[in-house]
Amino acid sequence: MKIKLSPSQILVFGFLSFILMGAVLLALPFSNTRGCSFIDALFTSTSAVCVTGLIVKDIPNDFTLFGHIVIMILIQLGGLGYMTSATIFALIIGKRIGITERLIIKEGLNVETIEGIVRFTKGVLLFTCIFELIGTLILTLRFMQDFRLEDAFLYGLFHAVSAFNNAGFSLFSDNLVRFRGDILVNLTITTLVIVGGVGFIVVRDIYKFQWKEVNKLSQHTKIVLTTTALLIIGGAISIYLLEASNPRTFMSMSLKERILASYFSSVTPRTAGFNTVDYSLMKTETLFLTIILMFIGASPGGTGGGVKTSTFAIIIASLYATIRGMSHTVFFKRRVPSDTVSKAFLLVTLAAIFCTISTHFIITTQNTQYLSSMFEVTSAFGTVGLSIGDGGVRSLSALFTPVGKLAISLTMFVGRLGPLTLAIAVTRKLQERFRYPEGRVIIG
Repeated sequence: MKIKLSPSQILVFGFLSFILMGAVLLALPFSNTRGCSFIDALFTSTSAVCVTGLIVKDIPNDFTLFGHIVIMILIQLGGLGYMTSATIFALIIGKRIGITERLIIKEGLNVETIEGIVRFTKGVLLFTCIFELIGTLILTLRFMQDFRLEDAFLYGLFHAVSAFNNAGFSLFSDNLVRFRGDILVNLTITTLVIVGGVGFIVVRDIYKFQWKEVNKLSQHTKIVLTTTALLIIGGAISIYLLEASNPRTFMSMSLKERILASYFSSVTPRTAGFNTVDYSLMKTETLFLTIILMFIGASPGGTGGGVKTSTFAIIIASLYATIRGMSHTVFFKRRVPSDTVSKAFLLVTLAAIFCTISTHFIITTQNTQYLSSMFEVTSAFGTVGLSIGDGGVRSLSALFTPVGKLAISLTMFVGRLGPLTLAIAVTRKLQERFRYPEGRVIIG
């Protein structure tokens, strides 16, 4: 009997197949240098495919060159998405893309229509290759000052792929702390993160506007760009002010390092996961602000996670409209459809419930502190990769039992696909054959 799967279910099983394949490869003896249990391999593979960056092994020292290449490929596949990667492969071998595949691509890329979806997928691949190659070239030239050419190229390529796909994996044990005062590395990494995070839909819209194919930017693009800019600027200023008096972080830095670290620490919570400052030394207020930024995340159709910038913006605008007594949510002189507003509230509610339950589970089973657990869970859900750490170079998850590691792996998986997509995948859609009479409920 042939089982018919929905687009959401195919996406779920597709990502699972990538994760399991990666776990098997990373567990092989020639992929690691010190032995790697299947649980740790599964965690690392999940973190790579879900472009998160949380680590339970020291990536540069515990994995071989082959292991590094496997992780980089998993990051690329995960950043592009299961169906986008499968479509690109199908196009290479000359296979025709049917209506079912187009519907799945639409689901995976968060686009509104299947019209021109294959052409859009080709554009995604071209755009990804161009930006990653530019990033690789710049970083390789910079790393050549400190390393041999072949090592500099590997570091440049790995970090460019990791940054553009908002993964946060690094081949340096201290991540990018050693480069916190390096303007070129900071600007290159953050630019790749921002461009990869705003979403391919926004990039396509900007391209069409630049080449006069459209007269103005879409409402979605304006919302994403405005929200992204406000979050980055507001986050950078807030982090600078909060950490300026911290003797363990900013007080020991020069003014240039403080400015760069503030900007970098505002950009990377948008699901990138790189760090130039040790988060275990940061103030509680800064960590809480970072949790908020991680929860919001990147933008729809991009390589990042979180509830997304447009979702956050719509909720804020809807709350403002309700307080003002307005019947519609308005952005840039355009109404936001009521079903979109409802989905935004549903998505944030599901995400908040899931993160709360996951945090409680980690605290209960792993005997960890509340803030560090909440930070780790939100980082996993937002597919960020930042962590207060295990006291060394690994994430806090490295101290967890296999049950805790599986819980964080599940959180990364849910965060990458989105709680709404997973909810649709595991539930059966009911047909409303009749409507009940309206009742009256008092709230507030």
